[in-house]
Amino acid sequence: MQSGLESPQPPGAPRWVAMFHQPSSDSWRVGAESPHRFPVLYAVGEMAQTLRARGEHPTVALWGPRDGAWERHEHLAAGPAAEQAPSAVPEEPGAVGGKPDKLAERMTDRRQQVLMAGLGKAGLYDLSPDDLAAVETLVDRLDETTVRSVAHWLAVASGDR
Repeated sequence: MQSGLESPQPPGAPRWVAMFHQPSSDSWRVGAESPHRFPVLYAVGEMAQTLRARGEHPTVALWGPRDGAWERHEHLAAGPAAEQAPSAVPEEPGAVGGKPDKLAERMTDRRQQVLMAGLGKAGLYDLSPDDLAAVETLVDRLDETTVRSVAHWLAVASGDR
């Protein structure tokens, strides 16, 4: 985390929002937003990877709801210093030295995205914390082919073929 960089509270009603700092203008902009945390974290990972490929070192602040109000949950410097920091992610199969295998992490993100899209097609947008925990459990235990089948079943059940 770089000192002196304080993200402003995002505009509007509390939801999950990733605010990206733009060093060129010394300003913050909304980079991703959703009523759910997982899609925002996925988008942050993809955007940070793109920006790093361009030689930029993004700083991201994650905001979300807490008891109906805004709360800053994380402030990440997504540059080289952040990559060297110890991972707070529990070790997964394929992890080396406590850091998750990038392929395993990406596949988990993909399964999460596929399942959330299937739930969206079925009209299930406003998920409770218990629902999100169930999604996370499915993502952790199922392979991508099975998750895609479940998402397809949800789409078919909603009439979207």
